[in-house]
Amino acid sequence: MPELPEVETVRRGLEPVMAGRMVVRADVNRPDLRWPFPERMAERLTGKRITQLRRRSKYILADLDSGETLLIHLGMSGRMLISGHTVGDFHHSHPAPAKHDHVVFHMEKDARVTFNDARRFGAMDLMRTDQQDGHWLIRDLGPEPLGNRFDEEYLTARLKGRNTPIKSALLDQRIVAGLGNIYVCEVLFRAGIHPKRKAGQLSAKRVASLVPIIRDVLAEAIDAGGSSLRDYRQTDGELGYFQHVFQVYDREGQTCLTSRCDKKIQRIVQSGRSSFFCTQCQR
Repeated sequence: MPELPEVETVRRGLEPVMAGRMVVRADVNRPDLRWPFPERMAERLTGKRITQLRRRSKYILADLDSGETLLIHLGMSGRMLISGHTVGDFHHSHPAPAKHDHVVFHMEKDARVTFNDARRFGAMDLMRTDQQDGHWLIRDLGPEPLGNRFDEEYLTARLKGRNTPIKSALLDQRIVAGLGNIYVCEVLFRAGIHPKRKAGQLSAKRVASLVPIIRDVLAEAIDAGGSSLRDYRQTDGELGYFQHVFQVYDREGQTCLTSRCDKKIQRIVQSGRSSFFCTQCQR
């Protein structure tokens, strides 16, 4: 599933063709994805201007001039593909409709944004903008890891006394929003912390050290366009490239990249998810 860097990359790609522009027509080609679409979704989008395109955790939020906000979740295989728009020297012509093109946004200036989702684990919903904090997908989310509310004092307080493994704690969206399996593995390697260490047993100094590392890993991944594993693509169809600099994720059995470390990267399963780590570099 796309994590924060992938979703932020998609948001930035969509901004030039959606933010400040009108949805001339919205085509909704099926009644549902992971959940049913909201009632009259095509009608409520058509003719509305997108005043702002934001991200909250792993969700893209499009504020409309009608006072509603469209929530978009990419799910496992969802893609937002742009056509009819020139990026640099390249013009992406409109492709023929594809089997899994479930929602199509016909934007001003002949741009088109197509939501394609083969597995249909994605989702869309409409809510009142002034009530978005109470939406069931948003209300329990913790602070954004790149935002001002997420700092050393906050994380230290939230992890104090917790008996859960640090890997699970960082994946808890109520503690910090948007972190997923890939980037938590990379963060813990850089921090030298074993994924099975109890969160509450870490010193305040070690917990505080996680904050800048989390920010650095996410920023680097966003700059690289995210990590392309399986289905993820950017809005122009290009791959993300952060997977080429993974230090532990998906490197089971390969030699650790730390200088003077000859250990092999190990993999264990925690709560149904693979954790990759070095037994020597992470304690």
